[in-house]
Amino acid sequence: MSRRDIGALALIAPLAIALLLNFLGPIAVLLTRAFQEQELPAAWPKTSAALRHWSGTGLPDEGIVTTLVGELESSYNSGALSSVANRLNYDRPGLRTLLFNTARALPLPAGAAALQSLRHVDIRWGERATWAAMKHATGPGTSFYVLAALDRRLDADGRLISAPAAQVVFIEVFGRTFAVGAIVTLLCVALGYPVAYLLADLPPRLANPLMILVLLPFWTSVLVRSMAWMVLLQDQGILNHLLIRLGVIARPLQLIYNRIGVCIAMTHVLLPYFLLPLYAVMRRIPAATTRAALSLGARPGRAFWTVYFPQTLPGVSAGALIVFILALGYYITPALLGGAGDQMISYFIAYYTDQALNWGMAASLSLVLLAATLVLVTLYGRAAGARQLALR
Repeated sequence: MSRRDIGALALIAPLAIALLLNFLGPIAVLLTRAFQEQELPAAWPKTSAALRHWSGTGLPDEGIVTTLVGELESSYNSGALSSVANRLNYDRPGLRTLLFNTARALPLPAGAAALQSLRHVDIRWGERATWAAMKHATGPGTSFYVLAALDRRLDADGRLISAPAAQVVFIEVFGRTFAVGAIVTLLCVALGYPVAYLLADLPPRLANPLMILVLLPFWTSVLVRSMAWMVLLQDQGILNHLLIRLGVIARPLQLIYNRIGVCIAMTHVLLPYFLLPLYAVMRRIPAATTRAALSLGARPGRAFWTVYFPQTLPGVSAGALIVFILALGYYITPALLGGAGDQMISYFIAYYTDQALNWGMAASLSLVLLAATLVLVTLYGRAAGARQLALR
């Protein structure tokens, strides 16, 4: 390595270190929470260690049960039981009630068998599924959160099964997220391509002022733009009033708190991200290529589709990919303009982070979204590369 290369590396090293510490580092720490169990090992260390060595067949022996009873009582008295109960309730609904009801019934009768006494408090202590759920949560590593993000779980025998119908949520939400992202991307392509073509065809003295208008959304907060669309699209909003005055409709359309409002507002917010890369590509296309096709007898439409349009595909691909990735992570616009059935996966990540305080679930949803996005981007890149080779 030459001295010049070493000097260049020294110049970019502070930026690389800052990026690693302030951006990539926190993301990596968050994603690792998807594979960590912290609640049971922290509150019930002895019980967790004992359950890890339990075979999982039948019911645990009296030693494990006695250890659990002792730590259950101490965690209830110290206030640490809530986190354990919440974690187990995610796996098996009803365990939170079971743990608190049992803790209130302690201490157990002296001289009685611990397991038998627990079964007198609640019959579910005699079910292997109850103990298997606790064994799954003993850590330190876990697959519970990632499986839950895919609407899957482990049964008492450790087999992978689908979650109960009442708990199947996230596969539908992921599908909705990618569907909305695809719709918004297609709308941006349909609306943005003619605008970029017009701007690229105009002389710079006209194109530059118009480009400023295109960039105006960048200078306005996403929250402000979303609130503006709420005013425009509501039942008594400007758009409905205009359509009624023109006689197009007889009564107001429902354009807010549904998928329509979400797609309209997100398209407006994300359209400049498609226009800019496409415009940059179009400005570099020589006008002589289209004129040559016309001079050789091609009609304008054929010249456009066979000569001009293929040269713009890199810009279309880049712009569409940027819009699609940004749309997948949108939170504010769907939260304000969408209904209960229009919330995307970002809403649930925010919920588990800010309200439920379940970092493992938030991390697993983020991980699944990141993995799915990377897979789609990879497939998209290979398809775009193959198309470029075919055009050559």
